[in-house]
Amino acid sequence: MSTQAAKFIGAGLSTVSLAGSGVGIGMVFSSLVSSIARNPSQQRQLFLYTILGFALTEAIALFGLMVSFLILFGF
Repeated sequence: MSTQAAKFIGAGLSTVSLAGSGVGIGMVFSSLVSSIARNPSQQRQLFLYTILGFALTEAIALFGLMVSFLILFGF
């Protein structure tokens, strides 16, 4: 196996975090909708927590993408 093929395999495996991040973001916003439906008066507070959860979940995807780019173009 050549080093180029190993780079492509490693970069592909490191992008698995993008799928997990998509599921996580979907869960965050579905929980927001459910929570607002139960208690509409807390909409502002719930939205702030949701944005925090979204940012943390998205950071995981960006780290995975960064690792993928480092594998492909860094070495």
